[in-house]
Amino acid sequence: QVQLVESGGGLVQPGGSLRLSCTTSGFVFSCYAFGWYRQAPGKQRELVAAITSGGSTNYAGPVKGRFTISRDNAKNTVYLQMNSLKPEDTAVYYCNAEFYGAGRRSYWGQGTQVTVSS
Repeated sequence: QVQLVESGGGLVQPGGSLRLSCTTSGFVFSCYAFGWYRQAPGKQRELVAAITSGGSTNYAGPVKGRFTISRDNAKNTVYLQMNSLKPEDTAVYYCNAEFYGAGRRSYWGQGTQVTVSS
């Protein structure tokens, strides 16, 4: 049974930090690329950061230099370190796993709320 469970969200003041975790099971973690997406009320879901199976990363413009995505293959977990948070970072954050080999597969977590407010 495939599971992606996000945690680490919450309420933080502007300028603060949070670290999101996506703990997974039910598939071969090391073969998958991962992305963190977010969706704010009334807006489309957007890609925030991604990491390949080999560890290469890329970031959306608004978070570049503030967010860091990483993975721990031994723990089957992906992280998103978020620093210098802004009110516009408020959204539900989702973890996505993608397998690009034969028989493409895609899995999603249930999301975790991040609220940046004073």
